[in-house]
Amino acid sequence: MTTRQDALALDARDPLAALRAQFSLPEDVIYLDGNSLGVLPTATPARVAAAVQDEWGSGLIRSWNSAGWVDLPQRVGDKIGRLIGAGPGQTLAADSTSVNLFKVLSAALAIVKAGGDTQRRVIVSERSNFPTDLYIAESLARQHGFTLKLVEPDEIAAQFDGSLAVLMLTHVNYRTGRMHDMAALTRAAHACGALALWDLAHSAGAVPVDLLGADADFAVGCGYKYLNGGPGAPGFLWVNPRQLERMERDGLWQPLAGWFGHAAPFEFSPHYRPAAGIVRFSCGTPPVLGLTALEVGVDTLLAAESLGGMAALRRKSLALTCHFITLVEKHCAGHGLSVITPRTEGERGSQVNLARADGAYAIVQALIARGVIGDFRAPDNLRFGFTPLYTRFVDVWDAVEHLRQVLDTGEWKEARFHQKAAVT
Repeated sequence: MTTRQDALALDARDPLAALRAQFSLPEDVIYLDGNSLGVLPTATPARVAAAVQDEWGSGLIRSWNSAGWVDLPQRVGDKIGRLIGAGPGQTLAADSTSVNLFKVLSAALAIVKAGGDTQRRVIVSERSNFPTDLYIAESLARQHGFTLKLVEPDEIAAQFDGSLAVLMLTHVNYRTGRMHDMAALTRAAHACGALALWDLAHSAGAVPVDLLGADADFAVGCGYKYLNGGPGAPGFLWVNPRQLERMERDGLWQPLAGWFGHAAPFEFSPHYRPAAGIVRFSCGTPPVLGLTALEVGVDTLLAAESLGGMAALRRKSLALTCHFITLVEKHCAGHGLSVITPRTEGERGSQVNLARADGAYAIVQALIARGVIGDFRAPDNLRFGFTPLYTRFVDVWDAVEHLRQVLDTGEWKEARFHQKAAVT
């Protein structure tokens, strides 16, 4: 792709091009931040309005049954399961990623304790893992007498010993775009007697995931990034059936034993009895409107199944990110940018992260002012997400051209681009 015309030609031949029509995209915006907040599906406003006006407005409380509200966590969970290599009835859409991580990591620690090995008390994660994962893990380690050990990616292989309780990693690192080998690391964790927990926040809907094939133990993920569920959309969690059976056999509970996780919530018993299977990880009343919007977002990805599904999306994602890296290095050379996302395709998610020692935040703000929306991650990270459902090759070309102009002209040095907003 050496000219803008080449980019347009690639778009004309793109077998996934029709999927872009599923989204409301402003004409004057190049959106490269779907890894932070997905684009609004065109079907979402009407679907949510129907849930508000018809199901809530007219159906009222009857809609828990008549509109299937009560089944939304499992129904949406099963749809997400098709994107992450899970079987039917194994994935639950509920709560936030942080809350779900608290639930599954607590369950993992309970399983380790029930195993009786008092030497196995270390949770290992990446130092650059997303902070909420580290905060939740640190809190639980303090509560349960474990130690959270943070390491660099190349130090993970040295952690598989008799002290390891849980390997907790994000499949695609938000700060670098590096993707771990889930299957290999899970095998290594199991070989030393530990459990493997994966955060799919930057994977689900972006790269192929095979939780059952990798034999992972637990997974959580986000609904408002690549799944296009809207700001603050519910997250999801998955538990290997083997671990669900063990929890049932050993009488282990998840820590937030709310009424929707009860075996018979409408018995209104004063004593808790966990539901069978993944439903035991439910807690409070499902957020109907949020789940309704999330279902529409997930459906935009399932629309790709007839076109090759996640494998086809992955091929386009790799092409988009490869072209972006190549163009940045060619057209923005000499401006202090370094590509920190892996070049090797098997190690790269669906984003490209650039680093610059000076002015990274201001450069992102200058791009946003031009209608090229990426984001900044402290201290020096310019982050661009490439969502193959709606990102075009011409968007890649035009985004790099804007970046070149911002750097060549020094536009980013204007004072207005250095004023930090609450959200970066």
